[in-house]
Amino acid sequence: MSLLSKFSRRGFLKYGSLSGLAAFVTSCLSQNAPVVSPTPAASGGTSAAPTVATGATITWKIQSGWAGNDIFQTMFLNWKASVEEMSGGRIKIDALPVNTITNNNGMLDAVHAGTLDGAHEVPAYGPFQKDHAASLFGTGPMMGMSGQMWLSWYWYGGGQQLYQDLIQRKLKLNVVSFLHMPMQNQPLGWFKDEIKSPDDFKGMKFRTVGLATGIYSFAGASVISIAGADVASSLDRGVIDAAEFNNTTSDTAYGLPDVRKICMTQSYHQPSEILAIDLNKTKFESMPKDLQSIMKWSIIAASADGEWNQMAKNADDYAKLLARGIKFIVTPQSVRDNQLKAWDTVNAAESKDNPEYVAILKSQKAWAEKVFPWADTINIRTPDPVSYAARPKV
Repeated sequence: MSLLSKFSRRGFLKYGSLSGLAAFVTSCLSQNAPVVSPTPAASGGTSAAPTVATGATITWKIQSGWAGNDIFQTMFLNWKASVEEMSGGRIKIDALPVNTITNNNGMLDAVHAGTLDGAHEVPAYGPFQKDHAASLFGTGPMMGMSGQMWLSWYWYGGGQQLYQDLIQRKLKLNVVSFLHMPMQNQPLGWFKDEIKSPDDFKGMKFRTVGLATGIYSFAGASVISIAGADVASSLDRGVIDAAEFNNTTSDTAYGLPDVRKICMTQSYHQPSEILAIDLNKTKFESMPKDLQSIMKWSIIAASADGEWNQMAKNADDYAKLLARGIKFIVTPQSVRDNQLKAWDTVNAAESKDNPEYVAILKSQKAWAEKVFPWADTINIRTPDPVSYAARPKV
């Protein structure tokens, strides 16, 4: 039975405003919430957090990892607005632009220390610097799953518990994280010349992040980690030869099409990626329960909103790039086959002396083996070129 079917239309409508609706949602969603195991205690033996007065306005200082014209920044600001509205002003989010307090790789430590109250990032940034297993949360091999299928593992297949265990128990960080906003398949990268075989990467200076560094290294590239805002200038100055960032909108925002005119599409280095909101655990748990619920469920709602927004904007910017003469070329199968071999090598290397990496990878594999056969049998694969070609002539 669905959540809304348990309530009459009249009973639902009486909540009226969006803030009233938030109260309605938080009062009943606990029945249907994904099961979350108790989180370990924060480092240093942190005791129970002091409770904030119910009517007080709580300000959260949260820094993003994105430039102001990046679609991820838009998604972050949309989430901020939804939290403030749903809480009736009891939560205020001070949204800080990238690098305000620290750089991307330092945000997780800043959230732990309380210098920041939160961060909007990807696990392939700061978390990956601390433990490579973190990159499995959004930038792993995916095993045939879409970003949405992967998020079903995170919320209903034990992924959230595994991530909290990695962050809180192993890394001893006073942080609670919520993953959301799945992305589409990321292009292989931006190049001067078309990539025709894996050998084309030999000797190439290439920019990427997270576990994808091992995928390009396997092909013979020299991998260099560069912040998104510095990618275009690094390409222009010859510091790197080629690069990947994320999607047609973000890539345009960071200037990649200004310095490289060939975008190779369809790649296994990052078949999808997931964004994360990291919050200071002590501060989060000090809030009244209804505000904790608003924060959590607004993140889940923003996951859908962010994905839809990406589809709209990515499609618009793809058309604009075509009009500029940018060439989009599908990556050869030989290159993708080489990437899958690379994943075997990367996973074998990362699994040594890292039991958390092994546990996460096994859990993801089991989930893929559960949902992929069902999805592959029942669904017509989308995008579907057959039904697209037969679209109505109106």
